[in-house]
Amino acid sequence: MNSHALTCTGITVDFDGFRAVDGVDLTLDRGEVHFLIGPNGAGKTTLVDAVTGLAKYSGSVVKDGVELRGRKVHHIARRGIGRTFQTATVFEQLTVAQNLDIAAGAGRSPWSLLRRRKALPDQVVAVMEQIGLAGHAQTPAGILAHGQKQWLEIGMLLVGDADVLLLDEPIAGMGHEERDTTGRLLHAIAETRAVAVVEHDMDFMRAFASRVTVLHAGRVLAAGSVDEVANDPRVQEVYLGAANEQETIDAATA
Repeated sequence: MNSHALTCTGITVDFDGFRAVDGVDLTLDRGEVHFLIGPNGAGKTTLVDAVTGLAKYSGSVVKDGVELRGRKVHHIARRGIGRTFQTATVFEQLTVAQNLDIAAGAGRSPWSLLRRRKALPDQVVAVMEQIGLAGHAQTPAGILAHGQKQWLEIGMLLVGDADVLLLDEPIAGMGHEERDTTGRLLHAIAETRAVAVVEHDMDFMRAFASRVTVLHAGRVLAAGSVDEVANDPRVQEVYLGAANEQETIDAATA
């Protein structure tokens, strides 16, 4: 049975008179991969920034009964909310194992985090297996393939005990096989956590979304199952309009 892991109510974000997010309500449930989709400028990433403390907002964000509005970024992270960015942020000079060990080691000294230890914590070993990097424990993160860096960043959230994961375009730049592997990984993670994915790729959304929220001009345009959202005339109009606009731009610059 799903339980609300995160509840956002009336989230509104203004930038110098421009309203980027306008009264958004959103719930994230454990056991689901919840996709946030919408045209460029719809407010998807800004909404994630608000939830994680990177953007000021009005409204309410509640996790497990605790109000998070006004808390600092590191306090929100300690409450179990983790996010990734469009470009993976890993320590490229350190190995896969060291990256995960650092993410798991809040409270330990810098020396104990960076030194090569005889044995890794069981949690780190388990997550390396889960994200498919068990064979790359001693590989510097900087030479990993693009998709592997994304999996490593997700793994760093997992060893840090995040149970609400907000992932910003996690398959950007991936090939077909990497995309499928990522989708299966997200579903495995969501068995015990809440996973939200900001995404533009509709094929990926159709294949792996449990639930979908569509944002347009900072507001929720539609929400529901993949079929409900795909068959919503308002969604079709927004995406058709975006596609026609892009075709016009392409024609003008050809």
